Amino acid sequence: MKKILLVLTVFFTIQNSNAQAFQGKGDTKFQVGMNLQAGATGITSGADFGLGQNMSCGFSATYLLNANDRNGFEARFEDRFDAKVRFNANIGDVIGLSPDLDIYPGLHLGTRNFGAHLGFRYFFTDGFGLYAEGSAPLAKYDSNVAGREHYNNQFVFHIGASFNL
Repeated sequence: MKKILLVLTVFFTIQNSNAQAFQGKGDTKFQVGMNLQAGATGITSGADFGLGQNMSCGFSATYLLNANDRNGFEARFEDRFDAKVRFNANIGDVIGLSPDLDIYPGLHLGTRNFGAHLGFRYFFTDGFGLYAEGSAPLAKYDSNVAGREHYNNQFVFHIGASFNL
């Protein structure tokens, strides 16, 4: 019973805290999480920097830890690693969401493709939250490469922790 009471107390304390998902110009977020996609899983991390009330830019990097062989090709380092610069439109307050929740559609330019992403962050406290993000390529750099393009040119889902810096 004491454990249940403790969990409920912590939950309600977290819910009533004054967390904000995106604070505008000068806001800095760091994210680390899991990368999930067809034929591979990995780790991802990135940072976003507030440029204005509803805009941010940043970078991200992903490394595939588990990549299945595709079309007879074994994944090399350059197949497993991808880095991107990103631009987000942080629209949580525009559409009237709670200050601790943010939705951010955006574009990214990476070492493998140009694409779009859509994500959301929910902050439990001023410093800690969770995020989920999906991204897809809009344009691939070389669509004639057999086998290797598969790892970095497909729909990708990220989930993990987000931190205010």
